[in-house]
Amino acid sequence: METAKTIYLGELRTQATHLRSGNTLITDAPLDNKGKGEAFSPTDLLATSLGSCAMTIIGIAARAHGFNVDKTIIRITKIMAENPRRVGEVVMEFDFPQQTYSDKEKAIIWNAAKTCPVYLSLHPDLVKTIRMNFQDSL
Repeated sequence: METAKTIYLGELRTQATHLRSGNTLITDAPLDNKGKGEAFSPTDLLATSLGSCAMTIIGIAARAHGFNVDKTIIRITKIMAENPRRVGEVVMEFDFPQQTYSDKEKAIIWNAAKTCPVYLSLHPDLVKTIRMNFQDSL
């Protein structure tokens, strides 16, 4: 079954539709690549997908082990590389809520982040930097 349908709207912009839900999103080329930068660029989506996937797998692991990671914020930075133009690094900085996590729970969180399907699908040359900010460690 198809996952999505994408239409090129012109002016370096696309509209993608998730076929099962009907949800749509717009992409725009970034300012540094002839675009208007008025929406996520395709490479922004790649970086965002990594963060969302890692957080989803962390959430699944937390639920399975009986602890909570609700309200965790992920700050994602995409760093481009040249020759060829590509995403060279994605930095994911996780800010966990005001809660104390045991060493075991922290290990579960770290492992989940590094084993999400997007993380494992990306080329090994892409640097994937993870920072975990636990409130009890600040």
